[in-house]
Amino acid sequence: MRVLPTRVLNRTYLRRQLLAERRPRPAADIVRHLVAVQGQESDSPYLGLWARSSSFRRDDLTALLLDRTVVRGATLRGTQHLSTGDDFGWLRPTLQPMLDRMAGRASRVDDPVAFAAAAREVLAEGPLTRPEIARRLAVRFPAAELGELTLVAHLRLALLHPPPAGTWGYRGRVACVPADDYLGRPLAGGPAVETLVWRYLAAFGPASAKDLQVWSGLTRLAAVLRELRPRLRVFRDEAGAELFDLPDAPIAGPDDAAPVVFLPEFDNAVLGHADRARIIHPGDRPSVTPGWSIVRPTVLVDGFVAATWSRLGGTVTVEPFRPLAPADRAAVEAEAARVLDFAAPGEAHDVRWA
Repeated sequence: MRVLPTRVLNRTYLRRQLLAERRPRPAADIVRHLVAVQGQESDSPYLGLWARSSSFRRDDLTALLLDRTVVRGATLRGTQHLSTGDDFGWLRPTLQPMLDRMAGRASRVDDPVAFAAAAREVLAEGPLTRPEIARRLAVRFPAAELGELTLVAHLRLALLHPPPAGTWGYRGRVACVPADDYLGRPLAGGPAVETLVWRYLAAFGPASAKDLQVWSGLTRLAAVLRELRPRLRVFRDEAGAELFDLPDAPIAGPDDAAPVVFLPEFDNAVLGHADRARIIHPGDRPSVTPGWSIVRPTVLVDGFVAATWSRLGGTVTVEPFRPLAPADRAAVEAEAARVLDFAAPGEAHDVRWA
């Protein structure tokens, strides 16, 4: 069984994540390829798509959200993601068992069928925020606290958040609508786990069963991969873990070029595996994810996370984990300037080092 060194996995991963080279790519194609793009913060998907396409403009994603080609709702790990409307139709039902387990652990609402029926009645009033949904449901479920009802509504109900929620710079009210109403068609009637595996490996492979579980939030996927094994290629990493991949997916060379890349906070490129050594040196992981709900914006140098960054207006501040070679430092400054051209046009620009 072929062993894939970490640098081979890194260069292959950059290609799968569309980060090895910024080329003109339609925004909808990128979202579709990545399955789901982190949308915890409104600006993050815009920056993530810009990092993967030389032709991307802010209006491209906003237009996709407005015409419902791309939608925003809770999917992977129960967090907000953008996906195509077509993909949400099968992805949310595939992940629903995991979301239901999360809801069961987090609340005292013991009748999910009654909860769903009551919530559907409430949502018939029109778009509501999750706290507004919770306040209306509190009358019917008095034993539950408002915070519980808000979380259960988020997890048990297939809700989408229409624009302006999720658009660049938006920080206001986030309304919720039933996904099937918003899309104009019912969601899939059951899970599509095999589709999930195939799509994940196309964008994140080669990967282990544990990697797939961490990315999706689902459990017991090792059995699924065992069934699919005859149709997949199997490798090992340097630690001996089995890695599964699509039969015809290319493997990159260890010396392939790797440009400097600025990734936004929560980007799945740094969250897509249990073992993140292919993109984060193990000792640097606490600097990227210092808390369970914090994933900092990152800078890739030579394919690996070498710094975190932040932006305030027209100023980008870069915080490297260790000193950078002069050529790498110059490349980081040049890419930071391009980030500012995209994110803060018309403002005075400055790149600082922390």
